[in-house]
Amino acid sequence: MSDESFTCDITDTEWDNFVYSHPLGNIFQTRALYNVYAETKNYFPISVAVTDPNSQELKGVMSGVIVREMDGFLGGFSARSIVQGGPLVASPPNKDIATELVNKYDLHASRSSLYTEIRNMYDVQDTLNHLDSYSFVDHLNFIINLNQSEENLWGQIHKSRRKNINRAEKAGVIVEEIISPDKIPAFYKLLCETYNNVRVPLADISLFESAFQQLVPKGMAKFYLARHENDCIGARAVLLYKDQIYDWYAGAAIDALPFYPNECLVWHILKWGIENNYSRFDFGGAGEPDKPYGPREFKRRFGGELVNYGRYVHQYSKEKIKVAEIGFKVYRKLFL
Repeated sequence: MSDESFTCDITDTEWDNFVYSHPLGNIFQTRALYNVYAETKNYFPISVAVTDPNSQELKGVMSGVIVREMDGFLGGFSARSIVQGGPLVASPPNKDIATELVNKYDLHASRSSLYTEIRNMYDVQDTLNHLDSYSFVDHLNFIINLNQSEENLWGQIHKSRRKNINRAEKAGVIVEEIISPDKIPAFYKLLCETYNNVRVPLADISLFESAFQQLVPKGMAKFYLARHENDCIGARAVLLYKDQIYDWYAGAAIDALPFYPNECLVWHILKWGIENNYSRFDFGGAGEPDKPYGPREFKRRFGGELVNYGRYVHQYSKEKIKVAEIGFKVYRKLFL
């Protein structure tokens, strides 16, 4: 199921050319990722655009997705809308165009989701801070500079993290790239183990099957497994766009954590990024600064730059959100 709204007849090529040429263009605003979401169970992508009424020149785009954590009646109480790295507005940034994009998006998202969360990937407060219906929430992230030698990057990683990587290598842990869709179930099993352990819902396997099928052939994603002897002990997927690497999903076998598969996978990807002329590794978020978040310390010890680009949140129904929060607590106890 998809819900598209365009102000004119915009082709995928026109859309993607706009995103690619934009200084803040990112994979999450591409048609490629839109199409991945369209093939994912309980994912419902939305895209809106604004054009100049006279020249028909594209002035801005915004793409996001409604995610339902549960099926059936309860699905409506678990549906949230996520916009990552958008909206994108033609230079110079125009607040009126940004407002029009967000209003168009809200018109669709508010019908079937509790709220929309705009996840900023850069400092965009000058463009979005004027949105009356959205509240800014602090949210951290780590960005690693890949425009340096492997030796320099290794020196920036915390000593304990370097020791763990060396221990993994001495124990015989190897990292292999997944080149066949037959390995996606093994990849997904490791993600499930991690997400179940922290009692957080995980996307359906169709997300990863769709991403592997559609993005890997285009050079827009890579999937990895960490192995120890004959066992798969770690999994990680990254998205690729221009000179950027985006950390996407990760998981590991709980009983194999002493072999440090997570550290081994991240280091392998960072080295690959340097070797292949990528400039930036985006760790994909590090939680709110005033709330405990386990992965934050793991990411911090890789020596990246701590940033707080934050998020903008628009709650469509506070009453439904309160009901949803209660329902989610019950759901976690029963099923996670």
